[in-house]
Amino acid sequence: MSKANIKKNDIVVAISGADKGKSGKVLRVDRKAGRVYVEGLNIQKKTIRRSQDKPQGGIIDVEGPIHISNVMGKERYDARPQAAKKA
Repeated sequence: MSKANIKKNDIVVAISGADKGKSGKVLRVDRKAGRVYVEGLNIQKKTIRRSQDKPQGGIIDVEGPIHISNVMGKERYDARPQAAKKA
């Protein structure tokens, strides 16, 4: 796999998938799996068990992984020619 220049706390834009065009901050990078976790993108529901902290348990929203090839740095995304942005 080629080197990806995306690091934690970078601002990225999703360039494909259901969240195409949305941006967010990178929370975590998994280089071995080639995936990134981006704040506010690929939101998934997760059930949590009852505990002392959460006596009711419940369902929470968490960010799921996105393949690293489906995101691009915000500066690079904004620098693209206008014709490419419409497609």
